[in-house]
Amino acid sequence: MDNRKLGSCTTILVGKKASIDGSTMIARNEDSGSAASNPQKFIVMHPENQPKVYKSVQSGFEITLPDTPLRYTSTPDAADGFGIWGESGINSANVAMTATETITTNARVLGVDPFEMNGIGEEDMLTIVLPYIRSAKEGVLRLGAILEQYGTYESNGIAFSDHDEVWYLETIGGHNWAAVRIPDDAYVVAPNRFNIDHFDFDSADTLCSTGLQEMIETYHLNPDFEGYNLRHIFGSASVKDTRYNNPRAWYVQKFFNPEVEQQPMDQDLPFICRANRKISVEDVKWALSSHFENTEFDPYGEGDETTKNMFRTIGLNRNQECHILQLRNDVPKEIAGVHWLAFGPNTFNAVVPFYANVLDTPACYRDTTDTFDITKIHWLSHTIALLGDSNYNLYSDMQSRFERDTVATCRHLQLQADKEALQQDNLQQYLTDINEQFASISFKNTNKLLGDMMAAGTKKMKLNYSLAD
Repeated sequence: MDNRKLGSCTTILVGKKASIDGSTMIARNEDSGSAASNPQKFIVMHPENQPKVYKSVQSGFEITLPDTPLRYTSTPDAADGFGIWGESGINSANVAMTATETITTNARVLGVDPFEMNGIGEEDMLTIVLPYIRSAKEGVLRLGAILEQYGTYESNGIAFSDHDEVWYLETIGGHNWAAVRIPDDAYVVAPNRFNIDHFDFDSADTLCSTGLQEMIETYHLNPDFEGYNLRHIFGSASVKDTRYNNPRAWYVQKFFNPEVEQQPMDQDLPFICRANRKISVEDVKWALSSHFENTEFDPYGEGDETTKNMFRTIGLNRNQECHILQLRNDVPKEIAGVHWLAFGPNTFNAVVPFYANVLDTPACYRDTTDTFDITKIHWLSHTIALLGDSNYNLYSDMQSRFERDTVATCRHLQLQADKEALQQDNLQQYLTDINEQFASISFKNTNKLLGDMMAAGTKKMKLNYSLAD
C-alpha cells in the first residue's frame, strides 16, 4: 500500500446558511504523509476519458463502472504508477466531492469488521463515485453501497455537497459507514480522527450501513450509558490525538467561536458547530493556512521551543494542495461551481477561483510533473514556501499582501465574468479563457513575490561584507 498521504489532511465544511453568500463549501488540505513533495495537478476529466473498468493500483480492487459518466474537475497525482488519487472535484451536475480525510479507529471495531485489503481506498474513491452522482446524498449512497459490497483497507472521511446540502461520511471498519447531513447553519472542522459524535439512527439527516446499530449492540461496542456517540464507539482517544488532531479542531473552532472556552487537547470537541458570524472563502482559506497564530504553540511565534512544537499545525510543509469547492446559489447554475485551488504549503500561497464548467485547465496548473519545474505553480509555490520558512518575520508581510492582492484581483475578474458569461455564444470556452486569466494573475503575482523575497533575503545573507567609506 502507498502511505504517502496517511495521517494527513484537514477538512472544513460550511452549510449554505452559515456562509456569507449562501453557498455551500467543502474544503480540505491534501497533505503528503512525509516531508517530501507529492506533486499534484488540476485537470478536467471528460466522459470519453473515464475508464469503463476501473482497477486500483494499491489493492487490485476492480469494478465495472456505469456507462454514463459526467465531466468533472479533479486534482490527481502528477506522478505515474501509483494510481489516480483524484482527491477533489466538481462534476457537471454541480455536485462536489473531497476524498479523503484519513481518520482513526480502534481494535474493538476492527475485531468485528476487519479491513478488506483488496477493497477500495483514497486512491479510488473520487474516480468511481463523483462522475455518477447528481446530488450530495446520492454520493453518500453510492459510496456506501460500494463500501458494503467491496470493503476498504483504511479509515477515511469523505464530504459531498450540492447547491443545497453538505454531507459527511466516515468509514467504519472494513465494510461499514455512517454519514451526517451538516445543518445549513453549521460548520465542521475535521482533522485526522473519527469526527462524527452524536448520531440519531432515526433521523432523516443521517445514513449508515445496513445493520450498523445492530452491530453496535451485538458486539457491545458502545462505552456510553445513553445514546450513540460514534466517535466514542468507533474512533480513538489516544495521546496522539491530543497532539496531532484535537488542537487543529480547537484552533479553527476558536477562530469561528472565540467566545467558547475550550482546550487544545480536549478529546470531546464538538463535531457540529455554529460560528458567531457568516463564513467566507477567505475565512476557510485562513483557517486551512493557520499555524496557531497568536498562541504559544505557533512554530513562528515567541514561545519556547518545546511549546512551539507541541502540536501539529494546519498549515505545514506537507500541504500539497488546498481546495475549496463552492456551489453558489446567487448566480445561474451554469456558473455556480467554483473550484478554488492553491498548491503548496498554505501559509505561503493564494487560493484561486476556477470555474468548474470548463473544457480544460490552465497549463501551469494542469501540466505538473514529478520533477522540479518552476514554470508550474505546484513547484513555484513550494519554492516560495521554502524561502518563506527560512525567515518568516522578514517575508510574512510580503506574503500577506501577495495573497490579498491575488484573491482581490481574481474576485474582481470573477464578478465581471459572472455578469458576462451567459451572454457568450460558447459559455464553456469563455469560462475556460477566464480561468486562463486567473492562472496568469496567480503565476505573475507568485513570481513577483519570489523576486521581492529574493531581493529582501539577499540583504540578510551572511556572505555580506561592506567596505568602510
